[in-house]
Amino acid sequence: MTLYRRLGRSGLRLFPLGLGTMQFGWTADEQTSFDIMDAYVEAGGNFLDTADIYTTWTPGNPGGVSEEIMGRWMKARGNRDDMVVATKVRGPMGERGSEGRGSLHQREGLSRRWIMKACEDSLRRMQVDHIDLYQAHWVDNQTPIEETLAAFTDLVQRGYVRYIGCSNYSAWRLMQALWASDRRGLESFVSVQPEYSLLSPTRANFEREQQRVAVEYGLGVVPWSPLGGGMLTGKYRRGQPLPDSVRAQENAARRFSDQNFDTIETLVSVAERHQAKPAQVALGWLLAQPAVTAPIIGANSVEQLRELLGTVQLQLTEEDLGEISRVSDWERARTEQEI
Repeated sequence: MTLYRRLGRSGLRLFPLGLGTMQFGWTADEQTSFDIMDAYVEAGGNFLDTADIYTTWTPGNPGGVSEEIMGRWMKARGNRDDMVVATKVRGPMGERGSEGRGSLHQREGLSRRWIMKACEDSLRRMQVDHIDLYQAHWVDNQTPIEETLAAFTDLVQRGYVRYIGCSNYSAWRLMQALWASDRRGLESFVSVQPEYSLLSPTRANFEREQQRVAVEYGLGVVPWSPLGGGMLTGKYRRGQPLPDSVRAQENAARRFSDQNFDTIETLVSVAERHQAKPAQVALGWLLAQPAVTAPIIGANSVEQLRELLGTVQLQLTEEDLGEISRVSDWERARTEQEI
């Protein structure tokens, strides 16, 4: 029996692994995307995460393609009420994010004008009458947070959105939003979607302050890139050639370090003890961390997805978790130490 996990203090219950759909219409065609979602649901999955800008960086893609694929799949399967549908607003629409930028027709940001229009567009593309979790994709420095939260509040009151969350917010921005919601009587974020994995410095970037905000104020955490762009799958080894991956060069530039390779080697060792995969161990560690509800995984094939779904059956011991935590740990300043 699958244990569904509550998203913070909200009324949403999520499968322990969310399915990210960035690949849909980019590295996975529509039929493959349908097959992946079918396999996810067959395993008990119910949490689909997308964004309106997926995937504007692909030539000929104006954005919204992932949402459209999800919408056609839910309509074909007749399972909208079984799914928790999450999408995001903020990023620039149009191929390579260029549509209307810097003009009166700009299609990006967190202003009331754009949030209301973007929500209508997302609802239409996904062929649904409401969004379960509508998330600010990242901060908009041009718009007061009160305006953004007031627009989100209107959407909730109209029934178009059930809950609101944020992604890629720093701790102080998150606190600013929570304070504004409390002071103005506005809808409040129930979740945060950060980049969070075992890799250095990504782990430290989240745990320094954001994690403490989430724990203290009851926000659910749904990490993106929980496998560090594939670094934690075991495909990358110290001193070995790069694997065939669209992210290989990015990983080499951003994530190659002695500590990260030490972490990978520890994951491999723990995985061997459990007859599991390194990626499963990395996800299992995340699921044991405070406030984490459901790491968001992506897949280009059903085979990739099924391997990651094996995490749900994996039982890591306290010794396993401690070993992984130690090798991936980060140096704490006095302000970051627990008293």
